[in-house]
Amino acid sequence: MTVSVLVPSSLAREAEDQREATRKIGYVARAATVFRVDRLSVYPDPDGERKYDDGFVETVLRYAATPPELRKEVWDTRDELAYAGVLPPLRSLSQTGSGSDDSGSLRQGIVTKAASDGRVRVNCGLQHPISLAVPDGLELVEGERVTIDVSSREPVRAKIVDRPSGYTVDAPDLDTAVSRSDTGLTIAASRHGELLGTDRIDELAAQSADADGHSYTVAFGAPERGLPAIIGNSPEEIREDGFEETGGFDLWLNTVPNQGSQVVRTEEAVFATLACLNLMD
Repeated sequence: MTVSVLVPSSLAREAEDQREATRKIGYVARAATVFRVDRLSVYPDPDGERKYDDGFVETVLRYAATPPELRKEVWDTRDELAYAGVLPPLRSLSQTGSGSDDSGSLRQGIVTKAASDGRVRVNCGLQHPISLAVPDGLELVEGERVTIDVSSREPVRAKIVDRPSGYTVDAPDLDTAVSRSDTGLTIAASRHGELLGTDRIDELAAQSADADGHSYTVAFGAPERGLPAIIGNSPEEIREDGFEETGGFDLWLNTVPNQGSQVVRTEEAVFATLACLNLMD
């Protein structure tokens, strides 16, 4: 099962300042954590960007996913993170207890260097990064998070047990993000899409079913610049195509029927959409 969320580099385009832009991105990170999203992809929308581009959005999302006890050492001081203090705490289940100093504890770590001999260097909050063997069947790259089982601190004895739960971040173009082999059912979230009702949930469950559950990818637009504008289609063209196959998506869905506000913010749409799709069983 793979759940992916696609957001544009113009996600924070209407934010009045960097503080508000950071907060908006933090709500997306929070939604991804609450609903167990595996991957957050930031696709480019240069025509919609203003002060905050894809590098800013990607950096804040990556920082938010970093265990709190590792943030200072991993990220040091960066202009993009000047207001990181306003980010809502994710409190990911995989981070619970990761700061423990006890032997026999599970901790999160960050891969700082990947070697060709089947070992990686990992920063996991101990005094120094440690060299660990990569378990069979696991491929790790620099910057990736891992779960470490520390059985002894003096001397240090530890092993990598798995990747932790929580989202990873990448920055592909939209076409690549929609066409990857593990995307599952691809959904464009838009107020111009087909209304999502309770009777549709079972149909979506059947369409997204795989051996491990339900795999799907959901793409969102930007404030005042929805997906139709980003991909160059008019709302009329989307409706004429029957809400399917436009822009490479399997279907277009309006996941906030009868909205009471003229505008649903992207971070609000992410929460609303994932809450609906989470009902699939």
